[in-house]
Amino acid sequence: MSAATLAEPATLALALGRPQFADGALQAVQARNGDLAAWQAAFAQADPATVLARVGGDFAVALTLPDGRQLLAVDRFAIRTLCYRIDPAGDRSVLRVAEQADALADAVPGTGGRVDRQALFDYLYFHAIPSPGTAHPGVLRLPPAHCLVFDGRHATVTPYWVPTFQDRGPTPRPSFDQLRDEFRRLLRDAVAATADPARPASFLSGGTDSSTVAGMLREATGQKPATFSIGFDAEGYDEMAYARIAAQRFDTEHHEYYVTPDDLVRSMPEVAAGYDQPFGNSSALPAYFCALMAKREGVRRILAGDGGDELFGGNLRYAKQRVFNVYDHVPGPLRSALLEPVLGTRAARQLPLVRKAASYVAQAREPLPQRLETYNLLLRLGLADVLTPAFRAQVDEQGPIKAQQVVWQGARTGSLLNRQLAFDWRYTLAETDLPKVCGTTRLAGLEVAFPMLDARLVDFSLRLPADDKLKGLKLRWFFKEALRGFLPDEIITKKKQGFGLPFGVWTQRHAGLKALAADALGSLSTRNLVRPPFLDSLLHQRLPEHPGYYGEMVWILTMLELWLRAHAPQFRIE
Repeated sequence: MSAATLAEPATLALALGRPQFADGALQAVQARNGDLAAWQAAFAQADPATVLARVGGDFAVALTLPDGRQLLAVDRFAIRTLCYRIDPAGDRSVLRVAEQADALADAVPGTGGRVDRQALFDYLYFHAIPSPGTAHPGVLRLPPAHCLVFDGRHATVTPYWVPTFQDRGPTPRPSFDQLRDEFRRLLRDAVAATADPARPASFLSGGTDSSTVAGMLREATGQKPATFSIGFDAEGYDEMAYARIAAQRFDTEHHEYYVTPDDLVRSMPEVAAGYDQPFGNSSALPAYFCALMAKREGVRRILAGDGGDELFGGNLRYAKQRVFNVYDHVPGPLRSALLEPVLGTRAARQLPLVRKAASYVAQAREPLPQRLETYNLLLRLGLADVLTPAFRAQVDEQGPIKAQQVVWQGARTGSLLNRQLAFDWRYTLAETDLPKVCGTTRLAGLEVAFPMLDARLVDFSLRLPADDKLKGLKLRWFFKEALRGFLPDEIITKKKQGFGLPFGVWTQRHAGLKALAADALGSLSTRNLVRPPFLDSLLHQRLPEHPGYYGEMVWILTMLELWLRAHAPQFRIE
């Protein structure tokens, strides 16, 4: 189904993606008659939640149930998406569905193609617009692992799967060797199931996850896979050396491309407009050029390594929060009578060592998940300094944290680490990283698959003890130890980097890129969304002083303006 195709109520029968049915009889129906027939057979036997909880793979399905109700559902991570709107029609209502939100936008009665104000605030907060919201008034996006049932009058949206962790692992506990062998087998099977047998290929950043996928691709298919890497001619941003180590280790057909500032000037408007709503992850451009390179080399489906950090504890913030959590075990009287009064004074904040201790206490006192937003760029810059009063008056500034609290509390676990993982499955994977890769590969005309998110691997991570994921402060301990000897040692021990884009640095060196940013921010200032004095200060004072840090905000605002030009050129806050 293309982004412009609607599922009309009378023909609500859509099946997207590659669903993996656990039931052998359904697998036979799928092989014989296709995905839609298998879905229809499944829902004829059991209720939607029971059926969906047993289906893996990436999928989106929209169909009419045997009792006449209409159902929408997407996979655990919303790799495949469904958007919907409900239109009044006399004493009943009509459900309309599309894969992309902009396909539904113009036909929503009474909206006139406007842009949702709260969604714009959420974009500036998250650098993406999390589900169920979209930039288009009246149009909603189904959250990951959720289904919608519509009876003609009311729509009920519920989760059919909630992560349930075995924090201490199964009893009796398998040996490390048993877990390692199972893990490697599951990885190999997941890669084999998602690879294109005609031309196996994968992204290769040089990080742990992409290198693992590339290596398993070689092992699982017995073929020489094609790998694709992006580099930057900017100090501290290029990771090509590690990609070459992995390519040599696994004997891949390796391809490289170095992105230039001219590439950004040419492609930023295209990529911004290619999304159905504003999207501000700056690594989208490198992913796009990597996908284009693969497409030119004849690749039809490429594998991506996303998910390893979030399933097995690989992000630095997991170790940081464990350190902050130590403060909860300090006796209350000591905290309230000594530490907090002393470290909270102005004099204490003038001393470097004490200032660090004061910062630690200030962050540790913040409850989770609010503490995770300590370094949120919008909040650090200050809402009152960045946003116009007219815009702030039209949004709920607490909306993002309210939504985060619901997700934070929803995970079934007593472990701080596992709760962070479940939180990141929603906000890092489903709402940011996967849309980045899916959106840019779609724009390049390429299929993508995520073997790390195979349901069997996810279930394995749920029963892996939390202390094996983060051992002390050692990130993704089990993952690395289980792959020791398979991955090159240089990649196991390297610091995490990824496809970071030197946008801020380049805007200070490249006249065309600087002009593009200046033009975008100049026209954004007329929309009464962001305060013109802030934009002027950002571009002419803050960015030159700290291009690596403030370049991120320049990027976010530039991509917003480029999207508005393509999708809502007349938009302005009144």
